[in-house]
Amino acid sequence: MSHSLSIIIPVYRSAESLPELTAELARVLPTLTPTYEVIFIDDASPDTSWSVIEQLTRDYPFVRGIQLMRNYGQHNALLCGIRAVRYTVIVTMDDDLQHPPTEIPRLLAALDAGADVVYGTPEREQHGLLRDLASQTTKFALQRSMGVSVARKVSAFRAFRTPLREAFIHYRSSWVSIDVLLTWGTTRFDAVSVRHDERKYGVSGYTFGKLVRHAANMITGFSVLPLQIASLLGFAFAGFGLLVLIYVVGRALITGIVVPGFAFLASIIAIFSGVQLFALGIIGEYLARIHFRSMERPVYTVRGTTDEPTA
Repeated sequence: MSHSLSIIIPVYRSAESLPELTAELARVLPTLTPTYEVIFIDDASPDTSWSVIEQLTRDYPFVRGIQLMRNYGQHNALLCGIRAVRYTVIVTMDDDLQHPPTEIPRLLAALDAGADVVYGTPEREQHGLLRDLASQTTKFALQRSMGVSVARKVSAFRAFRTPLREAFIHYRSSWVSIDVLLTWGTTRFDAVSVRHDERKYGVSGYTFGKLVRHAANMITGFSVLPLQIASLLGFAFAGFGLLVLIYVVGRALITGIVVPGFAFLASIIAIFSGVQLFALGIIGEYLARIHFRSMERPVYTVRGTTDEPTA
């Protein structure tokens, strides 16, 4: 089945790789469909990426560029691109040449088989140990937030049907997870194994710390799991406290001996105080999100596009 394709590529520190990536897309895309576009979202990259994008739009008529006013993050940039596409199927890719354009047909074949969202899962990750560990942590958080089994196979290399964006067209929170938002529109997910090449230029902007923070943001931003954990801890320690009370009172009534020791009492107080502070911290995190949402911080702000002259 022929699809009209919109390729979305967030860009950050990738001036060197963009010409090679675009040339490969120019070779592959015409073999898949006569109607396609490539949208580069410059996420306030500090190098010359925007100048390269502007040149690419002059060299390739199917290339479009959008420049954001500051660095918002990969998922915010993706959301910007998703809202700007013109065609019926969206493919998202990284800008570092690790996602081969020649693997796009495998994603499209899974869409033709009935899926609405298809992930290109790497056959072998090309990252270090800490990065892989952080990636697995993020995927666990996604599984809790998305509630679908394929969550452990998510990848930035994905294809999905453009009408799904209607499910989150009015989303305004500054915390964005495209994968979670896609679950608002469908439950028909799939994943296929694809080749994952080594990065040719520069280093990844995703560090261990950033991935862990992203996982924490997904858990608190798109699920109530932390609140449920706090509630369970509250019940558990309330039960523990009741057992301790029964033990102390029972021993006093039966033997006439009161449980001695300041250390015992101090330990019990410390445990219960720690649980209370933990629960308050989780509640505070949710309140902070409500606060920032009430401030109406923008998901992204566009400085200019190649469709119109940059101001």
